[in-house]
Amino acid sequence: MNNSFLEKYAKLIVKSGINIQKNQILVISSPIECAFFTRKIAEIAYKEGAKDVVLNWVDELSSKIKFLNAPEEVFEEFPDWQKEFYLSYANQGAAFLSISASDPELLKDVNPERILKSTRTRSTALEEYRERLMNNKNVWSVVSVPTKAWAKKVFPNLSEENAIDKLWGYIFKAVRADKEDPVLAWDEHKNNLKKRLSYLNDNQFKCLKYKNSLGTDLEIELPENHIWLGGSDYTPDGLEFIANMPTEEVFTLPKKNGINGIVVSSMPLNENGNLIENFSLTFKEGRIIDFKAEKGYDTLKNIIETDEGSHYIGEVALVPYDSPISNLKTIFFNTLFDENASCHLAIGDAYPVCIKNGEAMSKEELANKGVNTSLTHVDFMVGTEDLQIIGVTSNGKEIEVFKNGNFAF
Repeated sequence: MNNSFLEKYAKLIVKSGINIQKNQILVISSPIECAFFTRKIAEIAYKEGAKDVVLNWVDELSSKIKFLNAPEEVFEEFPDWQKEFYLSYANQGAAFLSISASDPELLKDVNPERILKSTRTRSTALEEYRERLMNNKNVWSVVSVPTKAWAKKVFPNLSEENAIDKLWGYIFKAVRADKEDPVLAWDEHKNNLKKRLSYLNDNQFKCLKYKNSLGTDLEIELPENHIWLGGSDYTPDGLEFIANMPTEEVFTLPKKNGINGIVVSSMPLNENGNLIENFSLTFKEGRIIDFKAEKGYDTLKNIIETDEGSHYIGEVALVPYDSPISNLKTIFFNTLFDENASCHLAIGDAYPVCIKNGEAMSKEELANKGVNTSLTHVDFMVGTEDLQIIGVTSNGKEIEVFKNGNFAF
């Protein structure tokens, strides 16, 4: 681990990722294994003017013990104090930082029904908090730090120490912490993404047609007045933040009932410590009507059956095959990284900010615009080296958006 890069990474998260403001509260959710880095972020946040840094520790091994041994009714309960914890800080304008670094196979021996029940209960209880973040009412960001189990999954042939060091190196490269001035590097990166956003938003494609050699043959209709976003986001007050670090994507939402055809996954999906591999989804009028998976079928089934909205897609994201993370030629078994190495879709909830004035609309108004809502939002990767995407304009003109896995413009 390069200590200089580590310091740059922590400062980048605080100053650009969450863009901490003077007298603002920062809430950090972190695995206990990442405590040393979490404390570094807290120290920098205070130096940058944070009023308070609240640490919410996560112990995934204890969670596994609970899933394996607790009585069933526990997974149907969510403590009021936990709900109040998130909402009280959100209502005070707090920034929320999550460190994503779970063991990709931790919960492979846990009954998927228990995980589904727990996920539903938590998502329902925290619906108001989730909606605030989906509408960017609070600053939020997701970053990663290597852990022993995660590093060994990515690099199984290396010793534990070498695997962790190598994963650190990949993370530093992916988030541009290896640059002399990471903040400047991110400014340049955001400007490049804005050029792509301008092109896509100016064209206002009516639909996108996907095809590749894996068997993907999918048509995705986009709603009127959809908005492509990427790079950085803004709160209603105009405060800029970066929701995902790293990020290489530009994204929007599809029309809920406007997806038809089949899409085949291009990478494994890690969901709550369970891997789903080599899977496909078939759509008719937006709804998933069939699905297959060589591994993790029950986990995929539970994602789709979370609620009615999880039978539909909420996000369409474009990522070039020739990009910094993709060029590492590594499967990270971590959605934050894998989704930024590949074009992807997301099962479930859509971001209301991806449609004109969406953040001010009611659920009914959003539904009338074709915006999907759900208790879940799960990204899965579909991009390949030979992916072709054709954009169709409102007057029927076809324009090549992706050729051989990369942007054609």
